[in-house]
Amino acid sequence: MNRGLRIAWALTGAGHFLGESVEIIGSLREAVTVDAFLSRAAVEVLAMYGLDRRLSGIAASVTAETGHSFPVTAKFAVGMYDALVISPTTSNTVAKCLCGIADSLVSCMYSQAGKSRVPVCVLPTDVAPEMVSTAPNGNRVMVYPRRIDLEQAARLRDEDGVTAVSSPEELQSWLSQAIERGAFS
Repeated sequence: MNRGLRIAWALTGAGHFLGESVEIIGSLREAVTVDAFLSRAAVEVLAMYGLDRRLSGIAASVTAETGHSFPVTAKFAVGMYDALVISPTTSNTVAKCLCGIADSLVSCMYSQAGKSRVPVCVLPTDVAPEMVSTAPNGNRVMVYPRRIDLEQAARLRDEDGVTAVSSPEELQSWLSQAIERGAFS
């Protein structure tokens, strides 16, 4: 266990994999420091799912997107973070990241982490042609991602310095292996 490792964890406005992402953050409390960064939509969706207080209680810090510039992303250049995790990641954020658009907190974090050679792990929400997801009221619903969303999620695997995972279990495994090694790669 290496308490010196620090992760910037960005959450976007997705409900799919949201509960699992928050649980993984909670499971890391003894092993690493996790600072949470929330898109504007993530703030709303966390509240809809009743997970906003839970996240505030388990993350070392929680920073919500405000304004139009994101000076917090400079923390990647100065080596404050050992990794960036973006989970869950909406198709909108995936598309922005792949196109080099850095106009939101999360897409700017992705850009700056890459420019600073900080390893990035992304769990996109659109990972299969048919998925069962949980709505804010707890009901299970079917989701059918568009072909373009599935293609974009797959393209993340070709990005330098990026590990794209397809499930919370894969994300947990990536994190566990890195924590065991004492470094992300």
